[in-house]
Amino acid sequence: MNLMISNNSGQPIYEQICVQIKQLIQSGGLAPGEALPSIRGLAKDLRISVITTKRAYDELEQEGYVYTVPGKGSFVAQRDPQLYREETLRKIEGLMEEISRLASGCGLTNAELVEMFTILTLEE
Repeated sequence: MNLMISNNSGQPIYEQICVQIKQLIQSGGLAPGEALPSIRGLAKDLRISVITTKRAYDELEQEGYVYTVPGKGSFVAQRDPQLYREETLRKIEGLMEEISRLASGCGLTNAELVEMFTILTLEE
């Protein structure tokens, strides 16, 4: 598993790990039942604290992305793809609400927002 950690990011390291592992699971890069690296192994590979890695794995387990078998390790949990979609849609809606608040505060119209979004997606 190839994770990229940025010390310059404003995002905590454990969150960076969580986000990347979630993306791997959602994209099929990690299959249900597949073993994750050990907490110590991942910490060593990323050159970070074992506590940070444990926190990331604990978060992933709380959210239902992984499960842990004592003495065996952590594994990708079986999840309904619809749950992933619904979770992502909720996040998008929350971000869109924030965008709407910011846009109205500086007088941007919906048409201008759509144009901005179109330009941004074309650049990718």
